[in-house]
Amino acid sequence: MTEAELAPVVLINVYRCQPEKLDALMEHLTQMLQAQRALDGFVSATVHRGLNGRVAAVHSIWRSREDWKAMARHPSVMQIMEPITAIATFEPHLYEPGEVID
Repeated sequence: MTEAELAPVVLINVYRCQPEKLDALMEHLTQMLQAQRALDGFVSATVHRGLNGRVAAVHSIWRSREDWKAMARHPSVMQIMEPITAIATFEPHLYEPGEVID
């Protein structure tokens, strides 16, 4: 594996839904993160509710790109994603970690 594949990655995934489905989406995302938490390579995650009532975002950190790929293919995660994809669209992007400014 390359050094890049073994470096930590940040996933920022933006979900879009109708306002009346946002509460359900937030619940499903929380369940998904709880399942991901048990998988190898999980570091941390935060779910955010958009102030416009139509979006949610997940910011998660994974030990490596390979760990993230394994999570995305994991049967329990795929099962939890089913109700999410029924009510929302999403756009995931991976990033290399940047500087943290407190």
